[in-house]
Amino acid sequence: MIRLLLWMFGGALLGGIVHLATVLLLPTLATQDAYSRLAQVAPVNKVTPLPQPTPDKAAIPFLDPAFAMAVCRYDLSDGPIKFSVPVSPAYTSVSFYTRAQVAYYAINDRAAGRRVIELDLMTSEQRGDLPDDEEVTAADRLIVESPTLTGLILIKALAPEAGLLPAARSVLAAARCQVQPND
Repeated sequence: MIRLLLWMFGGALLGGIVHLATVLLLPTLATQDAYSRLAQVAPVNKVTPLPQPTPDKAAIPFLDPAFAMAVCRYDLSDGPIKFSVPVSPAYTSVSFYTRAQVAYYAINDRAAGRRVIELDLMTSEQRGDLPDDEEVTAADRLIVESPTLTGLILIKALAPEAGLLPAARSVLAAARCQVQPND
């Protein structure tokens, strides 16, 4: 009886290890991740609106049709990114992801407290190279540090009614994601 229980425990332990290893390795082995899918439709360092999802086709799986969405595939190798998006009347959110789809920062219109969400996106090294300017305070300039050189910025604007979807799309059309010029 004890021998059977040991075999069952060993089998369950081995199954758990195999399951955990598979779950952890699968995202790195996947070839059709969000970044790769969006590379076909979204140029680097430019905001691109995503088409409305249908039951048959969506740029990224599990998109909510009540939101107008846009994406910016960023590359910080040429320098920091200046990002801005006006807020929509209902709700606007911005989420930042690494190339491996790890979310590392998010902000919405209520947290921003302004009519425009503006921030500078850069690596830790690029932030260290910034000059210490005493006139610019932390409240004046929101700086987000990216853990990787490449990634995604997902922008969502809520359209609580189907008739408000064009207004939400126009908000996203005014979004900017571009490399900061060297001053």
